Amino acid sequence: MLDRRQSAREEVIYDAIADIEKPGVNRECVVRDISAKGARIEFGDLVQLPKEQVSLTIVRKGRALLARIIWWRDNFVGVAFSSERPFDLPISDLGRRVRKSEKKKRQLQRRINQLLDQR
Repeated sequence: MLDRRQSAREEVIYDAIADIEKPGVNRECVVRDISAKGARIEFGDLVQLPKEQVSLTIVRKGRALLARIIWWRDNFVGVAFSSERPFDLPISDLGRRVRKSEKKKRQLQRRINQLLDQR
């Protein structure tokens, strides 16, 4: 089979949100592979999508992209990004806070284990 892609895609598993129809109406999806020019997206079930384009937000990457729908099979959709440069989402400190919380949890668990061992 001839690969018509202009750039190689990287296999990934990124949670994403696709804005469908009107702003505010969205569906969760998973980005299965991505390149600078497009992606393959999987929805949990069959979904009604607009015929032309969809706005795709990949939170983990801090990116939101406008994408043109190229193909659609079952619950998989192939898209080409409409703009050369994605626009960035506001930077969140959620990742830093989660890491800090996990570190604190490990410290507390060690302290609990120490106290239990002293019994």
